[in-house]
Amino acid sequence: MPTLWWFVLIGVLLLATSFLSGWIRRGPVTAFAIFLVVGALLGPAMLDLAALRATPSNVRWLHLAAEAALVVSLFVTGLKLRLPFRDPGWRMAVRLAVPAMVLTAAGVVAIAQVGLGWPFAAALALAAIVSPTDPVLASLVSVDDARDDDALRVALSGEAGLNDGTALPLLFLALALMAHTGETSGVIAHWFAVDVLWGLAGGLLIGFLGGWGLGYVGTHLRHATRDVAPSDFMAIGIVLVVYALAKLVDASGFLAAFAAGVGLRRVEVLLTKRSGAHAAHDSGDEPAETTVNPNERSRSTPDRPGESVGWVVSDALSFGETFERLIAFSLVLAVGIAAIPALSATGVWIAAALFVIVRPVSVWIATIGSRVPWQRRILIGWFGIRGLGSLNYLAFALLGGFTGVDDAVLVGIVLTVVATSIVAHGVTVTPLMNWRQRAIEAKRQSR
Repeated sequence: MPTLWWFVLIGVLLLATSFLSGWIRRGPVTAFAIFLVVGALLGPAMLDLAALRATPSNVRWLHLAAEAALVVSLFVTGLKLRLPFRDPGWRMAVRLAVPAMVLTAAGVVAIAQVGLGWPFAAALALAAIVSPTDPVLASLVSVDDARDDDALRVALSGEAGLNDGTALPLLFLALALMAHTGETSGVIAHWFAVDVLWGLAGGLLIGFLGGWGLGYVGTHLRHATRDVAPSDFMAIGIVLVVYALAKLVDASGFLAAFAAGVGLRRVEVLLTKRSGAHAAHDSGDEPAETTVNPNERSRSTPDRPGESVGWVVSDALSFGETFERLIAFSLVLAVGIAAIPALSATGVWIAAALFVIVRPVSVWIATIGSRVPWQRRILIGWFGIRGLGSLNYLAFALLGGFTGVDDAVLVGIVLTVVATSIVAHGVTVTPLMNWRQRAIEAKRQSR
């Protein structure tokens, strides 16, 4: 299809989903599902106006685009979590990102080895690719903004922010085992020391210190000059610096991006409370970005650091959410084009087993003793949405020397799992969340 027609198509889709956003938000069909269906209609199985194949060039572009969306989304996710570190929501996020993640991966490995007869390394690679919850496509069940303290949304947001850091090391191990013949104890020891211990700790440390330090310095410099010019470049700079630094020292870039958002949010909390202590009209309890008005930017002269950090956070959230949605919609459209030709019956039953058995059981086991209501545990188990993270890991595996199973088989299974997740989770998210809200309101009224 000619380039200009692509511009027309994407423009029409963006306009349609924008015009109809009210109905889409209240209905059972998400905007991502619409892009997926349109992609399928354009693909070889329908109108045959576009085709995408797993060529090295396409895989590289997929890797870059998905990684960019992930990094920005993780930063924004961290920035939205305005919870004290002692909040139970963080403990739940760790339960989901570590034990639940590992149990989910173990379940997929068992399915691939026993059910498909795959070698262990290939089965582990598949598990690493399809196990993590996606921070981009999970936006419908994640926190809406920094004031959102809903326990379910907080848990899923925290998990989405952390579990890329726990899933990627599994893929590193799988590829290392594929490349190594003979004794594997040295490979495993190096992997555990570098990719697990240092990768996780280094990523969190670099990200948090970078987000906090750069955010603190940048906010004070902008306050000193009473600057209210758009600060989205500052957000981009923080993300690029912490991600690149983490990758340079073999730490987790994804965790660094998430922790940078958390670190910048800590700056906002600190400066907002300080400002509130000197202003009778400001308690410091409200997020700083809610106290600034973008329509009055040109007439604003921030006289407190809390106002300056409000502009910084507001611009970071606005830019980040727009950027991640644009790339996400483009990649979902691409998945729709490629999915039907690559549709795999094996992928369908793996997706069913993952969504209905493996993920829910893993979450249930990992949350034993958490005192979380059983209804919330079931919903958390169901809302393990797969998306751009899986596409990024798929591209990384194909570029990193994946062996043991034909590449086309792996691509078919992963695309099928992602497409199935977009449809199944997208159709159920609104009814389930509405049901939950009604149950919460009924419980409140009965007290």
